[in-house]
Amino acid sequence: MKKWFIAAGLGLAMAASAQAADTIAVVNMANLFQQVAQSTGTTKTLENEFKGRASELQTMESSLQSKMQRLQNSKGKNSSLEKEVMADREKFSAKAQAFEQDRARRSNEERGKLVTRIQTAVKKVADDKDIDVVLDANSIAYHGSDVKDITADVLKQVK
Repeated sequence: MKKWFIAAGLGLAMAASAQAADTIAVVNMANLFQQVAQSTGTTKTLENEFKGRASELQTMESSLQSKMQRLQNSKGKNSSLEKEVMADREKFSAKAQAFEQDRARRSNEERGKLVTRIQTAVKKVADDKDIDVVLDANSIAYHGSDVKDITADVLKQVK
């Protein structure tokens, strides 16, 4: 009798796993992220947002290089120019560091918004198609041909 319960339990477990396999789908998150970012113009928005500061940094860098060249030509005999170069270098470094931090922060904010939109679309498509589990296609070593790829459906939902 004990063997019968074990066999019945194994049979139920196998049936449940076979049923679960019907409700698993994959989605290519990297591909979705790239396509959604392009279609929403997120990259262009960030470029435009930081264009002024980037050009200011380029101007500062050109000026600093010019002063360093003059200092090198004077063979270090101009102490006031040397002090000016050191001060400009510190100012440039501080502005460049602040620029990079601000740009990284804004980029992460925009990335977070895109991920939220994609996750919402994945959930909607999964609910509509009665899918219980959605996995990122890039994190799976292998899946059979019977596993649904819902990437195109999610992309339509996001756009």
